[in-house]
Amino acid sequence: METIKSYLEAMFAGMPNSAEVRKAKSELLQMMEDKYNELIESGQSENTAVGTVISEFGNLDELADDLGLTREIEEVRGKEAETPRRQVTLDEVQSYIENRKKKALFLALGIMLCITSVACPIFSPLTHAYTVGVTLMFLCIGAGVGFIIYSGFADSEFRYITKTLCQIDMSTASYVKDKRRSFEPVRALCVTLGVVLCVICWVPCVMFSTTNAVVVGPALLFPIAGIGVFLIVYSNVLIKGFDILLRLNDRTTISGSYKDLPDSEVQYVSKTAQTIAAIYWPVVVCAYLIVSFLTFQWQITWIIWPIAAVMHRVIMINCVKSDE
Repeated sequence: METIKSYLEAMFAGMPNSAEVRKAKSELLQMMEDKYNELIESGQSENTAVGTVISEFGNLDELADDLGLTREIEEVRGKEAETPRRQVTLDEVQSYIENRKKKALFLALGIMLCITSVACPIFSPLTHAYTVGVTLMFLCIGAGVGFIIYSGFADSEFRYITKTLCQIDMSTASYVKDKRRSFEPVRALCVTLGVVLCVICWVPCVMFSTTNAVVVGPALLFPIAGIGVFLIVYSNVLIKGFDILLRLNDRTTISGSYKDLPDSEVQYVSKTAQTIAAIYWPVVVCAYLIVSFLTFQWQITWIIWPIAAVMHRVIMINCVKSDE
């Protein structure tokens, strides 16, 4: 019976997600179940019963009049002919996720190296080797930029997923959702630790402010912040990969409901608004670090976070489309 349900999902995948279509789908499923049970009761094997049901009810074009979907099917067929979608297989999805992990790792590592590189010249006075510190800084920056550039090529073979119209079937969508669901606790932990590290990165500055090794504090600030940013970037890049896959299907069709994400219906009023929402918190983190490091007023600059939270709410209210 699961085979019949999967076949039915494939039949209606491209149909509009309207009340009429959902009703017709439910009615057809009931007819298929009745026919299947009738065949099983008559003594036929499960495989034979499934084959008979699919051959009898498996052509949506022939059932259009009975289901009252003639107009909808004609519109779908015309749309499919004008803008065909590439079917992304489960193997392709699995490969994409693995390459997305590499992209997330190298991008996060590159950003972390760029941030922590500043600690090299700050720490070098303690070793009386300022030139070595500056050299190490540029080496770290070079390595970081290299990792960032490489991350752009890590999933280059799958660019068609975001550059062309694609779709996935229900079983593939279920696989992606399971992967996303299992990674969500890890992401929550990474983001939490990342934000905490960014917020407390100033602690060494206070601890070493009264000692002879006064530069140790600022030197440790950047590695701590770098690790925090690494955790945030890695987890967010990876979770975005899952969301990209789950949003491939046309959201106006039955298959568009396969995504089933808490935030999947968020729509921004423009591309600019979407960009602002995406970069908001990274900009806040950078602003916090820059202001705090320049002023060394760590006991005051924490106020940036509650102000940023309020401003984020205001921005989201104005950037997100209303459902009404």
